[in-house]
Amino acid sequence: MLVDRLVHKKVIGVKWIFKTKLHTDENINKHKARLIVKGYSQEPNVDFTNTFAGIYFTNTFAPVSRLDTIKLLLALIEQNGWYIFQLDVKSAFLNGVLNEEIYVEQPDGFEEEKEITSNNVYLLKKALYGLKQAPRAWYNKLDSHLLSLGFERSTNEVTLHVKHVDKHKLVMPIYVDDLLITRDKEQLI
Repeated sequence: MLVDRLVHKKVIGVKWIFKTKLHTDENINKHKARLIVKGYSQEPNVDFTNTFAGIYFTNTFAPVSRLDTIKLLLALIEQNGWYIFQLDVKSAFLNGVLNEEIYVEQPDGFEEEKEITSNNVYLLKKALYGLKQAPRAWYNKLDSHLLSLGFERSTNEVTLHVKHVDKHKLVMPIYVDDLLITRDKEQLI
């Protein structure tokens, strides 16, 4: 949301990252543009605090499933003949809702509209790439959504979610923006 610049609020810069994606034969597949925040200027407990299950953290990483958990789950899948699906969430970090007020500069190319002046900045509602709290904000959003769907978080592995349906279990470990979903009945997945 475009707002007037406040004197007492820190404003973080942004920059565009441009990439050209190629096919295997070196022909251009597509051009990509990504707006990122210069998050290296953020300070813990000043620009962000992270919460998870009511606990405050100054670290910003998203918890990920341990390799041992994934190995054990894959062994159980093979042993029991369960079905497995893998999901990769595109633009995952852009879905994380921010708890803090984060103001960013206007990106190049957006200042030309008549109502917009150089005294305007953007107040972010959701995370952008480069924000230090973006990974944790995404995980918090995904975790709360899974809990609202009836999943339970494992007490030993916070990234392992289990849902009980009748006599069946739906098991979902999370690795940043990748999800595995496994169950003994394919239709239930």
